[in-house]
Amino acid sequence: MLISMKLVRCILFFFSAMFAVTPFISCHRSNVVASVNEDTLFTLKYGNFEDELNLFNLSQAGTINTYMTMRDGFFYIANGESKKIMELNSYGDLLSLYYNEEVTKNPSLAENNAENSTKKAVSYPFNTLGPIAVDSQKHLYAVDTLPPERQERDTEKRLLLSHAVLRFDSDGSFIDYLGQQGPGGTPFPFIKNMYTTMANELVVVCTTNDGPMVYWFGDNGFLLYTVPFTAETVPNPYKEAVEDTVYISIENVVPDLVSHKLYVKIDYFTNMLDPALKVPSGVDYHHTLLCPLDVTTGRYETPLEIPPYEAAVAEGLSNEVYLLPYDFLGVTESGWFFFYIPTEKGYQVQMVQPNGQRILKRGLSAKHSDILYYAVSLDEEGIISALFIKNDRAEVNWWRTDNLVASFMNN
Repeated sequence: MLISMKLVRCILFFFSAMFAVTPFISCHRSNVVASVNEDTLFTLKYGNFEDELNLFNLSQAGTINTYMTMRDGFFYIANGESKKIMELNSYGDLLSLYYNEEVTKNPSLAENNAENSTKKAVSYPFNTLGPIAVDSQKHLYAVDTLPPERQERDTEKRLLLSHAVLRFDSDGSFIDYLGQQGPGGTPFPFIKNMYTTMANELVVVCTTNDGPMVYWFGDNGFLLYTVPFTAETVPNPYKEAVEDTVYISIENVVPDLVSHKLYVKIDYFTNMLDPALKVPSGVDYHHTLLCPLDVTTGRYETPLEIPPYEAAVAEGLSNEVYLLPYDFLGVTESGWFFFYIPTEKGYQVQMVQPNGQRILKRGLSAKHSDILYYAVSLDEEGIISALFIKNDRAEVNWWRTDNLVASFMNN
């Protein structure tokens, strides 16, 4: 399927814009997109020392396997290239190090492994690290790739089952690994992301050939729910509402932090006709819905329409406005939904109230020309943090968007 050239052109250029759409539920709108102050908390050097990131040669093409999450003001960075996980405070002080002895030799942090020490070093033979998550008890969950001899193949679904979730307790002791059925289970397919709920339950979101697959585990590590998603089974209210064929893209699935509910962000596209030939030549963006699924009943609740980003692109003497879907970043404990998209000046964040009645839009400043790679995280209170990989250093920044949400809730 070809993507519309309009859509491609919009993706290549990021411009700030206002919103003017009519969702299913009436929304309060603002004509001004204000900015949120960015705070650079600390920087990290590149190298092989325990408090440095090793990303190999940034000038060469290839995948960067480095991830970050933030919990209670502490930052956890999984640096797959150096097979280690770092826990740092907001000043950049290294508090915990989970490391592979073959890569990191005799870290100085290991000397602090006394009972009364607040710092620790934990040795574990990591292979290729992926996303990480931390619960309120400071239990650490890390995705790792199993060695080839322990990987499996699902021939029916054409999947390589190669991922496991490692569990460490708050002292750094290894508990076990989770598979599809729970402790010691069958390896997962590719894991896109992980989340922990306020009840310290773990939600693993995998990518398959048919669509996302979600595994929901209790706080004891045992499986509670397995929820598959395909384009044929998710809601499609536009199936009969428009003349053209509707194409569905399931962009992301995020769990609610309080209840057993999943939020499925779905982008809908329709055929784009070539004006000369009158035949389909690609697809055009149509709408975005956020569909809540109660996993205890398997039923979808009323969807919430998410306004798109409006990108203004100069074409000759006129400007054309193109609609682009936001990426679904996550949901807070209070139920606010966060979406974001790159813009010319950084990122624009759209925060949607649970009932959709109020929508806040704010700009986050960032200079894309200096950023080679980034990882963005949203905590349960609504703080957005980011790890920016640049040529000469890595930066950890955050934006206190939680204050915006709190002020509206108080009012």
